[in-house]
Amino acid sequence: MELSKLIDAGKIVNTHGVRGEVKIEVWLDSAELLRTSGRVIIDGKEHRLLSAREQKGWLLAKLEGVDDVNAAMALKEHTVQVYRSDLKLPAGTVFVRDILGAKVVTEEGETVGTLVDALEYPAHMVYVVRGETEHLIPAVPTFIRAIDTQNGTVTVHLIEGM
Repeated sequence: MELSKLIDAGKIVNTHGVRGEVKIEVWLDSAELLRTSGRVIIDGKEHRLLSAREQKGWLLAKLEGVDDVNAAMALKEHTVQVYRSDLKLPAGTVFVRDILGAKVVTEEGETVGTLVDALEYPAHMVYVVRGETEHLIPAVPTFIRAIDTQNGTVTVHLIEGM
């Protein structure tokens, strides 16, 4: 399972002010993750984040080379990407996109199915696994024993009724 160097991180939805700031709809887990990346890629061109602050879930950013409202307006509706290597994930976490389509197996090596979705709930995420039957598996250490993004496998511990 090859991992892409770039990750779609959001979309520029509007300008902010007259000095070229942009308002970004963040697609990552948090605006903070995008803010700390230090640089973004828009239409294949790299821009340093000169400043960025979170406001009500949005990221207001000043990009290098975007110096006025007209330059910012030209970027409206464009996708913002980041280098995977610039994102500092907490230890033991992965991007959901990296495990969608992964083969899910039990600790004994039996195939459960394919991870097809991840549902966000207040307490934790739940993985949707389709095989002969559909399984909803809480994404917690009790049930998720190992995630191998390089080989595209997730090892789980199932209990009766799952």
